[in-house]
Amino acid sequence: MKEKEIKIYYYKSKGPGGQRKNKKLTSVKVVHIPTGITAKGTEFRSQVKNKQIALMRLNEKLNKLQERKKQRIKTEKPLYAKIKQIEEKREISEKKKLRQKIREF
Repeated sequence: MKEKEIKIYYYKSKGPGGQRKNKKLTSVKVVHIPTGITAKGTEFRSQVKNKQIALMRLNEKLNKLQERKKQRIKTEKPLYAKIKQIEEKREISEKKKLRQKIREF
């Protein structure tokens, strides 16, 4: 992750923490420009700590994005399940044929 790819925003956060947190720009929002992923840090009253937390969270998100997902192994239906499905289809078609015969009269 390069510094050119990151944009950092500082803003006033809400919530508990006293006047220092509410009046000063202590909250940090970090944006990774190429992907558009964001991370925030608002836990502490210190801007430096919040920045470190936000950067760590951004790194975690980017690492998750780079991980390869395992390929899904296709499974086949067992033979008894295939036979059962064919029998059910046959029964349904026979019922429909009987309905058609009744309508013809």
